[in-house]
Amino acid sequence: MPSAVTSPTCSVLLLAGGRGQRMGGQDKGLLDWQGRPLIAWLQQLVRPLTDDLIISCNRNAEQYAPFADRLVADDEAGFLGPLAGIRAGLRAARHAHLLVLPCDAPQLDTALLLALLGQAGERAVVVRQGEFIEPLFSVIPRALHADLEKAWHAGERSPQRWLRSINPVMVECPADDPRLANFNTPELLVKSR
Repeated sequence: MPSAVTSPTCSVLLLAGGRGQRMGGQDKGLLDWQGRPLIAWLQQLVRPLTDDLIISCNRNAEQYAPFADRLVADDEAGFLGPLAGIRAGLRAARHAHLLVLPCDAPQLDTALLLALLGQAGERAVVVRQGEFIEPLFSVIPRALHADLEKAWHAGERSPQRWLRSINPVMVECPADDPRLANFNTPELLVKSR
């Protein structure tokens, strides 16, 4: 681990388990951006932060395996959304905190990740842009797994609603922060190249 990284030891979850509807059904994490799959950019960024890199994927496991220490999948079929991936990640995490990131945000930087991890404690930590929270840029204590399970079994499927319900710590980012840009449509992916 580089000496410049002084973050607490954490597990990292890269969410790549979606249906890819806005990408015409393509697996977003495996799409090319500047010569490499999107997942490769995230893996390179977070690798110095963890010895427990988890990718949530519901297909193409053989292609994701080289980028992770472990793979997880939703425990129910049907692409149930990112909260299902977070559930699987919290269940699998070996460390007290789980850094959650989407696979389609290759412009993230270490400074933002360290800002999130620097707030890690008993409460979840999430990026906020104005009145909006960005639940897929968060740090979730593994101790909150039971709370998530309870919410899931009560029918909750929104990571935003669940995180808001547990009073997270907020890390402020500007509304137009390019680090949070999701390349989740073909047009955005092409435009960003």
